[in-house]
Amino acid sequence: MKKALITGITGQDGSYLAELLLNKGYAVHGLVRRASAYNRTRIDHLRTDENLANGRLVLHYGELNDLTSFHRLLHKIEPNEIYHLAGQSHVGLSFEIPEVTCLENGMATLHLLEAMREMKTDVRLYLAGSSEIFGAPQAGPQTELTPLDPRNPYGAAKAFAFNLGKIYRESHGLYVANGILYNHESPHRGENFVTRKISMAAARWAGGQKAPLELGNLDGCRDWGYAAEYVEGMWRMLQAENGADFVLATGVLTTVREFARAAYAAIGVELEFAGAGPTEVGRCARTREIVVTVSPRFYRPVDATHLLGDATKAREVLGWSPQTAATDLAKLMVETDVARVGAH
Repeated sequence: MKKALITGITGQDGSYLAELLLNKGYAVHGLVRRASAYNRTRIDHLRTDENLANGRLVLHYGELNDLTSFHRLLHKIEPNEIYHLAGQSHVGLSFEIPEVTCLENGMATLHLLEAMREMKTDVRLYLAGSSEIFGAPQAGPQTELTPLDPRNPYGAAKAFAFNLGKIYRESHGLYVANGILYNHESPHRGENFVTRKISMAAARWAGGQKAPLELGNLDGCRDWGYAAEYVEGMWRMLQAENGADFVLATGVLTTVREFARAAYAAIGVELEFAGAGPTEVGRCARTREIVVTVSPRFYRPVDATHLLGDATKAREVLGWSPQTAATDLAKLMVETDVARVGAH
């Protein structure tokens, strides 16, 4: 039985990945931070008596910046694969807490790589990267060879971790796969992310809570994919003969406005937008109720632009390709949230 260690197992990607690996017969060990000890709703359905009793799902508690914890866990578990997903993952928040962002996304990666180097094992490591390392690229779509140009603390920390992965792979012979993942969303996404904020607002509207949804830049574009499909790509990276860098993306840009329109269409509300910038509003075409407003407080100091990924290498080497369009993803998320709102 293969053993995998997932840092950030209680997050969106960690929960989908844990489910995938359990279905493939792995024993899954998850690193859970103390602050997340009671925030395990995304993996509660995996914590069955069978999985827990057979040691197929084991949770360990520790901190990302505790090098001793990484050493102890690697010696205790002796994993075949490590998926390093944990860290501060909100771009906007990284402007407010840059030190924490850099420590969790940068230095914690260094600690893990050092622990692996000192152990001298054949463990394979996946590092969760981000398209934010490209910042505001001059051309698109971006590939694994596109120059790095981060425009926010989150992207800068991820660029540092990305380069560390390459250095330890090339200089120390470690098996390290860098996943350059473009935005990937799901019903497991936190409500502080715009896609889930939109899907929950639509679900509440359908349930009769008709408060207007406040958004920032409606012209902001993202290459949005489905997280459940992207974790399959993570796993495939560690099954390849050699560690490498891979972009996972849909290759299609969708604006925040288009995502919102698709989300509300899922509950039968056709949105019509009028105005520009902070004066723009979205109204229900039938009732003329204001559904969406724009607030400058949700604008970022500097916003990454034209982040569009080219996943050709992943398709040719890994056999991975996305299946869910952003507008279909919006519908999926809203339908899930409508059921949740109705259940409460």
